[in-house]
Amino acid sequence: MLILLPPSESKHSPARGKPLDLETLSSPELNPLRQRLLGALQELSATDPAAAIEALQLGPTQFDLVVQNTLLDRAPTAAASAVYTGVLYDALDFGSLAASDLRRANRRLAVVSALFGLVRTTDRIPAYRLSGGSRLPAIGGLPGYWRDAVSAVVAGHNGLVVDMLSSPYAAMVNLPPGAVTVKVWQPGPAGQRTAASHFNKATKGELARVLATDARQPRSAAQVLRVVREAGWQADLEGSRLDVMMRD
Repeated sequence: MLILLPPSESKHSPARGKPLDLETLSSPELNPLRQRLLGALQELSATDPAAAIEALQLGPTQFDLVVQNTLLDRAPTAAASAVYTGVLYDALDFGSLAASDLRRANRRLAVVSALFGLVRTTDRIPAYRLSGGSRLPAIGGLPGYWRDAVSAVVAGHNGLVVDMLSSPYAAMVNLPPGAVTVKVWQPGPAGQRTAASHFNKATKGELARVLATDARQPRSAAQVLRVVREAGWQADLEGSRLDVMMRD
């Protein structure tokens, strides 16, 4: 099983660690695209900070993130599981996993990244600022830049793909046949269900933890549904979509 997660806007900046080495990352076939994008991002950030702030959709007080991008080729790195932070990753809580669960999670989880295309949780990366909705002058829109290459990597996975991506990261990959997309719902004021907003990320983090560490290896949407229900969620399948009700 391959569980696709979005990255986080907030990131932990490693204080020490080896600099970025693309040759050590998973999916090396993505390296030419990674190298081109890294170069374009660093050059824009170093030579035209005002344009970088606009392209990265930053506020006037976030200039430090532009400076951070100029150092990507020499900044310290850490495992992606330690660099990505925020609500989803807090709920996933890598640091509390037992050794056997951690091994399963590292095999099953992958992050769709605006800068690196696709990374595994053990890949060593620096903190960076680039969102799926960013548009660099030398590159254009990132969904179109990455879609074919990332889709090919995901299609090469031998097993079920579970999609927990948010927009626009969902636009960076065409899912293979049989993939399951997770949708989180919450009860509305009149009893109807509405799309979860604030708690969507936390619920997906909890779901990712359950699916990534389950000793079984779900190979179908029905088996994923069984695992999720056994973990205490109200859930149903609607075609290839797994509808999950947020827990109280």
